Formats: sequence, structure tokens, C-alpha cells
Amino acid sequence: MDNFYVDDCLKSVATEDGAVLLVKQLCQLLSRGGFRLTKWTSNSKLVLDAVPPDERAHCQKNLDLDQSVSIERALGVLWNTDSDKFGIKIKPVDSEDTRRGVLKTLSSVYDPLGFVCPFVLRAKLIFQNECRLLKGWDEKLNEANKRLWSQWKSELSMLEMFEIDRCIKPGEFGNVLSYQLHHFCDASLDAYGTASYLRIVNENGHIHCAFMLGKSRLAPMRSVTIPRLELLAAVMAVKVDGILRREVRSLSVSLYFGPTVPPFYSISVIIPDDSKPLLQIVLQ
Repeated sequence: MDNFYVDDCLKSVATEDGAVLLVKQLCQLLSRGGFRLTKWTSNSKLVLDAVPPDERAHCQKNLDLDQSVSIERALGVLWNTDSDKFGIKIKPVDSEDTRRGVLKTLSSVYDPLGFVCPFVLRAKLIFQNECRLLKGWDEKLNEANKRLWSQWKSELSMLEMFEIDRCIKPGEFGNVLSYQLHHFCDASLDAYGTASYLRIVNENGHIHCAFMLGKSRLAPMRSVTIPRLELLAAVMAVKVDGILRREVRSLSVSLYFGPTVPPFYSISVIIPDDSKPLLQIVLQ
């Protein structure tokens, strides 16, 4: 049940044979309750061949994966099943250079995992700057913000060039000895945020790091000190750690990768080196 999101099921398995078996068992099990699973898609042609054409996703029904590019969405996130990479799709938005237009364009960028949150944050800062000026929703942006907004919009289409591997562990990586979550957080007067990575070590000592989740927030409009903003960033990192541990609990992710070194990093002298007091503050 953990792999069902409303009426969508997302599941990753280690082998193609395992995926084919899973498809068969899921269909048999849910058919007992009168449920029919359809719109199947996969990054494997072997798995898709095991699914009747009329039960595949629309773009997979008559698709030769060796010749065509298949683009699907996994809970709204763009997924190229040929390259097995996630990407960003930008829908052109016709908007004026106003506060309403900034918000409208921002809402068109769907990035729930924070792949491009540093880029999106620049536009959020422009929106916040306009809010500080107490201007109406349909008033034109001031000249400084208009220049920044025009530059941001000119770069927006470049997001479609962005890709990131869906699989957090390379296929030929071998047996894994340890999984470790690492979180990096920081803050400024404008914003604060955190980025989380999964560090994987195999039996040969080879290391692979995969991006897991990024989050950013604008600093409050009222004046807030840097130490408080850095603590907000640290709290965000700890909360993200809890979210990710619930999602990857089957991987036996370790909390510490050494006797004293925690998996939380900040360049701030405000945040203590030992993460235990910070964890206690967040949990209280």
C-alpha cells in the first residue's frame, strides 16, 4: 500500500524478471476486488512486452523503444523512460510584467523534488520584492525587478535541458555495504534551504552519491537575524531527514557514518558541530 498514491502505483524492483512477476501478481490480486490496473509504463521493453497493449500507457501502446522517445509523468514529474531520467517541462505562459504575472509564471513550474529550486527561488525573490513595495497585483514591476524578471524568463526554457537519473543506485554498482543520508543547509538574509543526498558504498569501496530532495524558503519579510535563519535551515534539514527516512526505510539508512560526525552540514558557526542538541530542539 505504501506504493499507491490515490489511483497511481509507483514501484521499483531490482530485476526485469521481478518486475514482470510483480505486474502479474498485482493484476491478479486487485482483480479479486474488481480493480483493473491500466496505463502501465516502464523503462524496460521486456516488462512492457508482458503487458497487453490496451493496458499500457497511451504513448506506450505502439512504441518501439529502440526508435522513439517515450515521455511519461510519474506523479506529475516528467520521466523519460528511454533514458530513465527525470526532467522539467515548461509550458509557455502569456503573462504581463506584474506581480500577478510573476506568480502565474512561477505556478507553471512544477518541481516537487526541488531539482531546480535555486533557479525558482530567484523568481520568488522578485515577487517578494514587489510585495514589499505594497503595489497592486496588476501594477507594472519597477525597473530593477523588471530587468531581473526579463532575464529570468529568458533562461526559463533552458530548464528543459535539465535531466537527473531516476535510479539512485547505478545498475552495475554491485552489492551495497551502506546507505547514508547527508544534508547540507544554509541561510542568507534573502532565503534559506537544504539539499539532501544519498551516499552509497559498495563492497569494493566505490562511492556513488545521488540527489534526493531539495527545499528552499524565502526569508520572512520582517527583519530576522542570520542566526535565526540558519536555525530555520537546520530545522528544515532535520525534517527532510525524517521524510526521507520514512520513504527509504527498506534501505537501512545509517544515521551516522562515523563515531562523532553527523550527516548534517552547515557552514554556520551558529549551528553546533554535534547534531544531537539540534535534533532534540526540533523534536521538542
